[in-house]
Amino acid sequence: MQQIVATSLAEWLAVGLAIGYVWLAARQNSWCWLCAFLSTAIYTYLFWQVTLPFQSLLNFFYMIMAVYGYYQWKKGQQTAAGVQSWPWYWHLAIVPTLLLAGWGLALVAAGQFNNEFLWLDACIQVLSVVTTFMVAHKVLQNWVYWFFINLASAYLYAQSGLILSACLFTGYVGFSVYGYWQWLGQWKMQHESHAYN
Repeated sequence: MQQIVATSLAEWLAVGLAIGYVWLAARQNSWCWLCAFLSTAIYTYLFWQVTLPFQSLLNFFYMIMAVYGYYQWKKGQQTAAGVQSWPWYWHLAIVPTLLLAGWGLALVAAGQFNNEFLWLDACIQVLSVVTTFMVAHKVLQNWVYWFFINLASAYLYAQSGLILSACLFTGYVGFSVYGYWQWLGQWKMQHESHAYN
């Protein structure tokens, strides 16, 4: 409780904007990308301060992706693109490949950074990069990926002393379920309308 009380104003602001991002993204509201940009700009700085280099780099990447995501969603509105679903066998190939890439990244960075959670940090980064592209392209399964990424992130942040952010990512686990059901509903409606056409 003392750690939450001692949380910096910057972290409170980043958390508030991050909640706004996920809630708006689940509702497919393009304002989510502005919240994402501002929140990740703050987190880029915060994670660097607590020696989570991959999380800092990841959040810098998120800033760029916020612009890309906004562009993709606006383009999608013009072309009437909806939620899409990738086949399960793609995910069977993607997940192990990304975990191996994270492991390799952690090995490379081990000489520069002293952090016992470097492997987890790197794997979260690699998985999050791909999952963010999935959000930008409205791939339904992104929410399943976020479910597990958020669990791992909550643990990582708690171990790094970012208690408020750990609480945020624990809450994100619930948002992942909410987002999945929201997008699944739209995906089903799209397929029903195609069936009648």
